[in-house]
Amino acid sequence: MRYVPLFVLMAGPALAHPGVHVHPHDGASWLTVAAALAVLAVAGGVALARVKGR
Repeated sequence: MRYVPLFVLMAGPALAHPGVHVHPHDGASWLTVAAALAVLAVAGGVALARVKGR
């Protein structure tokens, strides 16, 4: 229940107009690549912080 306001705020722009929207299965395959790169960057930062902390 604590995520409901967040989902409502995220859904608002998509419901604001009846135009075409980009979905991950249509044309936003770059979103998967960007998310993977972000995970790698965060994991690299955590690993680097652990190595420097020793």
